[in-house]
Amino acid sequence: MKYARLTKEQFEELHPEFINFLATQSITAEEWATIKAKQPQVAEEELDVFSDLVWEGVLQKAEYLENIAPQQLFLFKVEATEMRLISLKIVKDDIDITTAEGYQWLQQNFAGDAVEFFTASKAFSANKSEDIFALIKQGANITKGELYTFFEDIIKQ
Repeated sequence: MKYARLTKEQFEELHPEFINFLATQSITAEEWATIKAKQPQVAEEELDVFSDLVWEGVLQKAEYLENIAPQQLFLFKVEATEMRLISLKIVKDDIDITTAEGYQWLQQNFAGDAVEFFTASKAFSANKSEDIFALIKQGANITKGELYTFFEDIIKQ
């Protein structure tokens, strides 16, 4: 498996897509039940293949990611050949931006001396999707990019 197995909840949410996936392999509902009962390893492999297909589709569409730590905010923009980063570091030890209060503090004080901005970019390796997935495994979430574009506009000024 290239990425990670979907959770039970994700499989339930994607049930119609999984049925279509099985149908593309000419596997009927009855055959699937037999495979699960008599060939569990084959069933596991099919689940893994489907999971990888779903992940690949999601990762190819990802444009922005965010990773929020107590003292840092990492905002990523996925471009064709590289990933851009805007990072904010809180230099006040008593602020935790993963809490509602800390995040509110950041919203009010992002332009102050207690917040440091960093930017960087990095070219993708041979496999862009795996690079993006590595960030997700480290805690990043795919987003619509509102925070990235907000801070990008501030940095440009």
